Amino acid sequence: MAAVHVTVWDDREQTGGGRAPTASRAPVAPAAAAAPALFIHNIFTWGSDSTYGFAAQRTLADSRQLLLMDRRGYGDSPDTARSDFDIDTEDAVEVLGDGARAVGPGGAHLVGHGNGAVAALLATARRPDLVRSLALIQPSAFTTAAHHPVVAGLLDRVRNGAPGIPDGVTPEQYLRASTEGLGMAMPEPTPRRLRAVATSMRERPIWEAEIPLDVIRGTAVPILVICGTWEHAPVAYREHVGLPLMAVAESLTDSLGGRLLRVPGYYPHTQEPATVNAALRELWA
Repeated sequence: MAAVHVTVWDDREQTGGGRAPTASRAPVAPAAAAAPALFIHNIFTWGSDSTYGFAAQRTLADSRQLLLMDRRGYGDSPDTARSDFDIDTEDAVEVLGDGARAVGPGGAHLVGHGNGAVAALLATARRPDLVRSLALIQPSAFTTAAHHPVVAGLLDRVRNGAPGIPDGVTPEQYLRASTEGLGMAMPEPTPRRLRAVATSMRERPIWEAEIPLDVIRGTAVPILVICGTWEHAPVAYREHVGLPLMAVAESLTDSLGGRLLRVPGYYPHTQEPATVNAALRELWA
């Protein structure tokens, strides 16, 4: 049994019965329908969160079991002194193994967002036999695109003197600075949200992750990379976050031989769920 909490969504009984497929409900082959999908979230959130998590993907549970992993320190998973992508990877592999045992050989589909996408990449490299497909939503895999000027500039700033979080800053202050400070709405600072923010504040820096692209490319796992277009994002957010993430998405797509889907906005799976969900159905078919 996994050391982390996993929310399980499975609506196949409620939605069975021969309903005709719509544009967002493409036909799914029976073999693919039996394979679960594991989702790994980004910072400030948890698996089933409606603000930054995967609540808008619930409709996909009409054809398969969805497994939403809460990383350590987030959601209903146990506390951790320091969130770490290597530990997240170990937890994801354990959950993938549980899912594979439930449906037989072939593994599960894997979806990761932001820092969760880094864990998804590392899990694929470690146990490709457990991964049927890999979907990366705005992956924070900055080291894979270190050659790109925008990403190189970001890495230089964070590695060589960019100020860290000052002592005494509370999770609520940090959440406000990370949202309202960049021109976005701040979500309600509930205890659950602030716990997620506190964990995010002490995560191991994601730019320390070394991702074995050659190994992942050699697995022949189908890969979809999803990235926002960022044209209507707040200027500061687009400059400091959006441009590097777009460069990473493009670089990863080329390096791994995947497919790149560009979606309007800057939070694809929450702002444009119909488009993202349709693409996931196609990948899983």
